[in-house]
Amino acid sequence: MSFDAFERAIVSPALKAVALHWNQARGAGRMPAWSDIRPAAIVAHLPIIWSYRYDSTSDTFTGRLAGENITAIFGKSFRGLPMTEAYPESEYPALFARQKRTILEPAFMHGFGIVFGHLNRYGTGERVVMPLADDHEHGDGIFGATEYSVTDQPTREALAAGETVEWFALD
Repeated sequence: MSFDAFERAIVSPALKAVALHWNQARGAGRMPAWSDIRPAAIVAHLPIIWSYRYDSTSDTFTGRLAGENITAIFGKSFRGLPMTEAYPESEYPALFARQKRTILEPAFMHGFGIVFGHLNRYGTGERVVMPLADDHEHGDGIFGATEYSVTDQPTREALAAGETVEWFALD
């Protein structure tokens, strides 16, 4: 039920395709492993895909992959980059908590609105975040995609609203 509700909430056809691939990749498992993700199945969407590995011992995320559109908005690839170095210090605690919630509950996250306000690069769009688990049971990473269009000067209303986030429990 929950994946179905998550998938119905997604507007972007590209993000829907990424989410459907995640669901197919998990097979009979609760969550797919990173190795279950097949780039060839979502090749048209690779520029908007990103992923982090989570280390529970150090309680840290490290960049695993960033597609070319994501790298462009960040101004650098975050492959191998600790999450602490990818985001502004003032925004990091909230972003870390959001990503950790995805793997600990585990849950699906769907966001829309101002998606890169924390970087002062205002993009309006939509994002999805889904948990990964090498053992198919215990979250140890996140797999996401963000589709956006850059906005030079977002409206005052859009800035005030920021990114609206919805959570869907993993079924």
